[in-house]
Amino acid sequence: MVLNRFLVAVIAVTLLVSGCKKDPDPTPTSTPGTLTANAGLNQTAQVGITVTLDGSASKDSDNKPFTYQWSIIQKPAASTVTLGNSATARPSFVPDQAGEYAFEVTISNGQNKSSDKVTVIVTPTQAAPLSEQIRANTVLEDRIQDPAFPDYVVDKKLDVKAQLTLKPGVVIAFARDAQFNVTNDGGSLIAQGEAAKKIRLVGKEAVKGSWQGLWITSESSANVLENVEILHGGGRDVYMAVKAGLTLSGKAQLSLKNSLVSQSDGYGLHAGDGSTLREFVANTFSNNTESGAYVSADNVKTLDSLSVFSSNNGRNVIEVLKSNLSTKTTETVWKGFADKTPYRILTNLGVQTGLRLNPGVVLQLSRDVSILVDSKGYLTAVGTATRPITFGGVEAGAGQWRGLHFSYSASLNNKLDYVNISGGGSSQLVSGQKTNIAISGSTTRFSIKNSVISQSAGYGIFTTYEARNQLNADAATANKFENNAQGSILIEK
Repeated sequence: MVLNRFLVAVIAVTLLVSGCKKDPDPTPTSTPGTLTANAGLNQTAQVGITVTLDGSASKDSDNKPFTYQWSIIQKPAASTVTLGNSATARPSFVPDQAGEYAFEVTISNGQNKSSDKVTVIVTPTQAAPLSEQIRANTVLEDRIQDPAFPDYVVDKKLDVKAQLTLKPGVVIAFARDAQFNVTNDGGSLIAQGEAAKKIRLVGKEAVKGSWQGLWITSESSANVLENVEILHGGGRDVYMAVKAGLTLSGKAQLSLKNSLVSQSDGYGLHAGDGSTLREFVANTFSNNTESGAYVSADNVKTLDSLSVFSSNNGRNVIEVLKSNLSTKTTETVWKGFADKTPYRILTNLGVQTGLRLNPGVVLQLSRDVSILVDSKGYLTAVGTATRPITFGGVEAGAGQWRGLHFSYSASLNNKLDYVNISGGGSSQLVSGQKTNIAISGSTTRFSIKNSVISQSAGYGIFTTYEARNQLNADAATANKFENNAQGSILIEK
């Protein structure tokens, strides 16, 4: 009986064990590695100089990938900086104010995060001083990205006696009365900026005349200023008792393109007789005490019609200094300007080559000044009904300038058509006569039509006996004569 009970119990336990299915062992799960953010070492920097943060020492203990995200947690109150490439290990920024900046980097692998902070102490910018002479070929880099802060400073005088190259964005500040000379003793200047990264030559004090300006005597054809700003020059005379922001003298050569000369306490540009403007494209001259440009007659032909000369200068004109037109080319062309700037002839002008005035040209002649077209030259001034060419005095009225004289010029290109000429006869021009236009010499050829000849203090047109047959026969009827003190036409007998 006892044995039977025991067997029953054993069988029951066996059935219970065999009827229960064992659950499989769970699959092991991996534990995420430990993330450790590292924002790099604290730094010091200067305003305007790019700062690069470095979080590349951040790590995952399992060497698995993770993401970066940087943020600015502190900056000076007036600062507007932002971080570039903030989702990378090495973002950068350009500090715009002195003071303390703080940044935080957060790294993440999707499950865990880690953060770290770094501080950058920024001090005011220190410009690099330039020595008084550059004797070896030199390239100046853009050290400070913010154009409000100079990369370099000149305290006295900088003489360039080798090739000097200024990279886009370079800013050079000049102390009071400092001067920038590109000499003909081996010197040349290559300053080619970009539309968004101008090269700037400025005064340490942002006022007119705080430094002398840029003076080029170098005859190198490599001299070029493109996308350059020259500000605050003209503090003292640098050549021929003339103050200017930019001066060319001797046989200097320069290409000037897309540039600004402004806030000179003299002229904007002074291009002396003998110098050469090789190229001149889309330049602006503004807010200068004198006129925007003071140039020799031979340099006028290079001035382009889209440049701006009438923007709040002391005189919104192009002044032509004492010189003669003697270019050996077949013809020199003077253009009219989109902003209608007139040429002002300051002293007697000799035309010893072919000169063509384009429609719209305005010539203002100073008191008692004359234009002489001699046997070597000719003058063609052909305007249109809507864009006549104008000869007149600086002021309105009779007798403001001396007159236009054609003497022994045998060219059939001596032609005036759709021209307004007024205000001549300030003094005797030829044969004791006052006149707007004089023709002398037996070989002279001259024609005038569709023009207005007015307000002479003498005659409208005067012809000497020798030239009595050289004026077009219909001159009296093909033109309009008004308010000429002694009459329309006098042909000497």
